[in-house]
Amino acid sequence: MASPLRVTNRASNKTSAWTALQSHHKTVSKLHLRQLFDDDPKRGERMTAEAAGIYLDYSKNRITDKTLDLLNLREEHSHEQ
Repeated sequence: MASPLRVTNRASNKTSAWTALQSHHKTVSKLHLRQLFDDDPKRGERMTAEAAGIYLDYSKNRITDKTLDLLNLREEHSHEQ
């Protein structure tokens, strides 16, 4: 498995957002994908994106809704029921 990306000697690694993301990583790094799918049966449908003919399935990554919030990637889906 590849080692996590490390940012050094940059202003971005001193922000509160970066600190929160590092702290969150300590939690999610212990999660197992099997448990994430068990806890969220629609994970495979929810954690996808498609644009310009490119389909991205990020459900098979060790991320949670909080991860998306911290990365400012969460999008409210008005079409969800």
